[in-house]
Amino acid sequence: MDILIGLPIIVVISVLILFSAIFIVKQQTAVVIETFGRFSSIRNSGLQLKIPIVQRISGRINLKIQQLDVMVETKTKDDVFVRLKISVQFQVIYENVYDAFYKLQSPHDQITSYVFDVVRAEVPKMKLDDVFERKDNIAIAVKRELNEAMVNYGYDIIKTLVTDIDPDVQVKEAMNRINAAEREKVAAEYEAEADRIKIVAKARAEAESKRLQGQGIADQRREIARGLEESVDVLNNVGINSQEASALIVVTQHYDTLQSLGEETNSNLILMPNSPQAGSDMLNDMITSFVASNQIGEQMKKQNEEKGVVNKKKRPPKSDEDVTF
Repeated sequence: MDILIGLPIIVVISVLILFSAIFIVKQQTAVVIETFGRFSSIRNSGLQLKIPIVQRISGRINLKIQQLDVMVETKTKDDVFVRLKISVQFQVIYENVYDAFYKLQSPHDQITSYVFDVVRAEVPKMKLDDVFERKDNIAIAVKRELNEAMVNYGYDIIKTLVTDIDPDVQVKEAMNRINAAEREKVAAEYEAEADRIKIVAKARAEAESKRLQGQGIADQRREIARGLEESVDVLNNVGINSQEASALIVVTQHYDTLQSLGEETNSNLILMPNSPQAGSDMLNDMITSFVASNQIGEQMKKQNEEKGVVNKKKRPPKSDEDVTF
């Protein structure tokens, strides 16, 4: 009877011992086994066995790439306090799992100490603007120092990154004001250049308008003089001499002007000279003006005739084929 009672107990104990001897190691993980408190072996991923009571699992090592973010506050060369966020990506070397487990009590604290040491040695050599421009140099310096130190403890530093640079609040506000002022300066320069272009374009347009207007007035006066010259020639052909013809034309144009002025304007009052000699003086002034205009017309006619003679001289001689008998 006692045997029957003790048999289930033995079975249960055996099962418990068997289960305590079996353990599973996950992928990208290493397990450190100790025998009576002394290092025995390192087990890799899969189903593993150990001797119950005699052996035990001392610890598990993560073989994946890990990341540690370290915030460091330091001062730049131009006395500006700045906070840098350094991201360190590291991994336990598979062949050095023993060193990684037994040589360092806290690898994260060790890496953090080295990051602080390197950053506070490099950043004080730079001005604030250089910290932003040369942040990769800081990351390279951190990686170099960490690799030299951590490789002896079984850790490989994969990469280091300066992921954030945060100056003091007052410094950031000053930088924003400087940036805004620079942008306003550039905007003012562009606006001034645009205004200058508008002014130059407007001046050129006005100059071209004046030139064309002057050319039109000159053409108009030239045609008027030519018409007056033709009118004098017509009156000469019917036996009226040049002086009488000029006087007649001037008087006719004067009264035509008065009539046009009375028809096209809203004014119904025209002031005329009232002295006894006013009519004679006005006629003499008109004749004198027109004589001068007539002389100009004759001079223009003479010049046109001279141009015609010159053009005839410049014509090429006819060839033998053009000569007819």
